[in-house]
Amino acid sequence: MAMQSKLAAGEPFPQITVPLSGGGSAELGRPACEEADWRMVVVYRGKHCPLCTKYLNQLEKYWDRLCLNRVDLIAVSADSEEQLKGHLEKLQVSFPIAYGLSEAQMKELGLYISLPRSAEETDHNFAEPGLFVVNQEGKLHVVDISNNPFVRPDLEQLVSGLEWIKNPDNNYPIRGTFR
Repeated sequence: MAMQSKLAAGEPFPQITVPLSGGGSAELGRPACEEADWRMVVVYRGKHCPLCTKYLNQLEKYWDRLCLNRVDLIAVSADSEEQLKGHLEKLQVSFPIAYGLSEAQMKELGLYISLPRSAEETDHNFAEPGLFVVNQEGKLHVVDISNNPFVRPDLEQLVSGLEWIKNPDNNYPIRGTFR
């Protein structure tokens, strides 16, 4: 059985650049807006996944709270630019969406990778859901990786938790770093 390496909490987040919807590119782990000092990276399966569409649309409801807490947000999949353009019709989000995540980048992030069940599903291997929160030092502060679309962080709990973590009065360290 092949071993797959996972990113460890407290490690520097890898430098991965992906193309953005509407042009340009973004480094996944670096906040794009100058008001933010943290970055949340949400990896989703792609246009073919209705649960991903629902999750991203729900995430939009938390975008303001994330911004208030200086947490920038980006979502990314392995979809092509054309697939993303088709998906944008179903997405009602204002945060940036990136595309073209390569298999090498998926592996670098420690994501589970699935093969399409049929050509109707999609035409490429794709990442299963992952959620990463990168702190102001560029280190992985929160990580959640799943091998299927049915297991994802509850958004209210996640955003409330980030609000608590970012409150300096709580002095909350990165958890799960013991090796």
